[in-house]
Amino acid sequence: MQAILGIIFHFIGGFASGSFYIPYKKVKGWSWESYWITGGIFSWLIIPFIAAWLTVPSFIEIIKSTDGITLFWTYFLGVLWGIGGLTFGLSMRYLGMSLGMAVALGFCSAFGALIPPIYREFFTDSPDNFSKMLHHTSGYFILLGVVVCLVGIAICGRAGMYKEKDLPEDKKQEHIKEFDLKKGLAVAIISGILSACMSFAIAAGEPMGRAAVQNQANPLFRNNVIFVIIMLGGLTTNLVWCIILNTRNRSFGDYVNRSTPLINNYLFAAIAGTTWFLQFFFYGMGESKLENAPSSWILHMAFIILISSMWGFALREWKGVSKKTLSTILIGITVIIISVMLVGYGNSLVK
Repeated sequence: MQAILGIIFHFIGGFASGSFYIPYKKVKGWSWESYWITGGIFSWLIIPFIAAWLTVPSFIEIIKSTDGITLFWTYFLGVLWGIGGLTFGLSMRYLGMSLGMAVALGFCSAFGALIPPIYREFFTDSPDNFSKMLHHTSGYFILLGVVVCLVGIAICGRAGMYKEKDLPEDKKQEHIKEFDLKKGLAVAIISGILSACMSFAIAAGEPMGRAAVQNQANPLFRNNVIFVIIMLGGLTTNLVWCIILNTRNRSFGDYVNRSTPLINNYLFAAIAGTTWFLQFFFYGMGESKLENAPSSWILHMAFIILISSMWGFALREWKGVSKKTLSTILIGITVIIISVMLVGYGNSLVK
């Protein structure tokens, strides 16, 4: 029963993540950086603090009593994850939801599985390292999953190339206004690698989670105090970059431009930002039920890819392409989901 609840929570979190970008499409007359950081204020600052305040007693005191090293690594990994989140947004901007999320999250699941054992191999004395991984059944499944994932990403990339050939420029940008395959694939790869840092940041902040439970917090919500620090790292990265873009593009006026629907823009940006954070709120709940962080992360990735792919087709991002292109993207997404499940099964075998 606990595992079923964990899967349900991960599905809700995956649905939130796979759907968060849709409200941004309702923002009119603003530059990308303006609505991205407006939503981000809710994603990385307002909602995480509210969630922690509602679910973790004395969360500020827990943070204050946490040692500096733990806070530093949790925050720093949050900064790296923030770069992944920033480029994640750019992936949606240039590739659309189905292709952008499939490529970014495929890399995220692959690197999220490989980086921890490689790190332990060279920088710690932990026996759970890459060498052990190569001599264990779990390691075979994880490595197989990574290879299958890269194959799936290559197939998705091929679908993107077919789409470029199938559609004239105006049609390509009818549903994805700034479609750009080369830029999109580049930022999706960066996003996928650095977005895996969320999993590492949660692990780094685990002492705060334990302290939350000791302070009578429901174990379902133990990660909410950790998210406060991680999200501050994400806010740092995105705020700096968006201010740079506001300056470069002279778009600071967006925030007070009365010729745009200001109230609607702020409302939909807030909805998008809140929905973005809810993925982690429910991720934390799911992880507490499954009690296997690597498998939780992989399951989370699989649901996001599935939901975002469904939205991509519902929003007609592949309208007008040939049957060959459509079948190629469907095969690519299916292969990536299979790879994610292989990695998840491999992690479940880890002793």
